[in-house]
Amino acid sequence: QVQLVESGGGLVQAGGSLRLSCEASGRTLRNYAMGWFRRAPGKEREFVAAISVTGINTYYADSVKGRSTISRDNAKNIVYLQVNSLKFEDTAVYYCAASTKLGENRSPKAYDYWGQGTQVTVSS
Repeated sequence: QVQLVESGGGLVQAGGSLRLSCEASGRTLRNYAMGWFRRAPGKEREFVAAISVTGINTYYADSVKGRSTISRDNAKNIVYLQVNSLKFEDTAVYYCAASTKLGENRSPKAYDYWGQGTQVTVSS
């Protein structure tokens, strides 16, 4: 079992930045590809970004590409999501997830473990 805990969410003005963290316990993250998803009010959960086990490969949704960076520190068992130039439509609960599957893993179905989420609210 992998326990994932997100942090770093909060209230931020449009144009600002946030760095979300996802800390794992129970097992090392070295064996898992990681992803970030989000769910806005009234909407389905959507893919935001993913990173391979080694961190060499990263993938982004079009909605955040160019202003987001996903990274990982396997020694610390932490995955990060930096989002810049925040927009009102970035408001959502952000979840991190761990997957044993290879590939881009853009579907929630690819993930085995999920955190409880952290709220990000962007004021316009």
